[in-house]
Amino acid sequence: MTDTGKKIAVITGGAGGLGIALTELLVQDGWQVSIFDLPGKRSDAARPRFAGQSVSFFGCDLTDEASVIQNCQELKSRCPRIDLVIYNAGITQIGELTEEPTAAHKKVFDVNYFGALYILREMIAPVRAAHGMHLAVSSVAGFSPLFHRTAYSASKHALEGLFKSLRAEELDHGVTVSIAAPSFVATNIDNPEHEEGGIARPGSATDGVDYMSPKDAAETIMAGVRRNKTYIPVGRIAKLAWRVNRFFPEFYFRMMMLKMRKDRD
Repeated sequence: MTDTGKKIAVITGGAGGLGIALTELLVQDGWQVSIFDLPGKRSDAARPRFAGQSVSFFGCDLTDEASVIQNCQELKSRCPRIDLVIYNAGITQIGELTEEPTAAHKKVFDVNYFGALYILREMIAPVRAAHGMHLAVSSVAGFSPLFHRTAYSASKHALEGLFKSLRAEELDHGVTVSIAAPSFVATNIDNPEHEEGGIARPGSATDGVDYMSPKDAAETIMAGVRRNKTYIPVGRIAKLAWRVNRFFPEFYFRMMMLKMRKDRD
């Protein structure tokens, strides 16, 4: 049931570590939250922690446009106005491009870019109705190069291009478009299993730097949302990387290579 007295948020990938942390903060602040995630063990495990709260789950494959449309239509029939959409779902890919099959590259884009695009198309009207916010969860890899992350970085650069351009289109509709850029969030650090082509769940890399907890990352993101910020570097490394890469890109590249190679060796 929809509580019309509450603000309404949608979170994709909401059954994962960062998604759960964001949902918990939103619920604490009095929001009603709709989680879009794949049906299965992860969603089943997340449901009990929100029992009795203003949280609903939509079993949705974000790479299937028809599934996205169907689930969004169901949501919009209950909630014609949506105040916040957080495009959080994503996967990573770790490895050299020469060892990466084209199928893996496509899968990263299907989830990280097209999964966000499909939801975005359906959410334009209800977010405009609320004069709300679109918030894309990008990465340091969305504004800079990242060693052994060619597909992942490319997908996040594309995601940032999409939402930065959308910001100009939505300005006259009173809609805020924001991007959060975390560095390394330890959501799956104890689950480093990789699929073929180096595909892995986000937060599972073992070569990261200065890991943040999902709770800390979520608090930083929500602080930016409350202040209506359009760009939110998340964590010390993200803030430093954003400044250094912006003003000294060659220096940033050399430092990134030295650090990542040292960790690899």
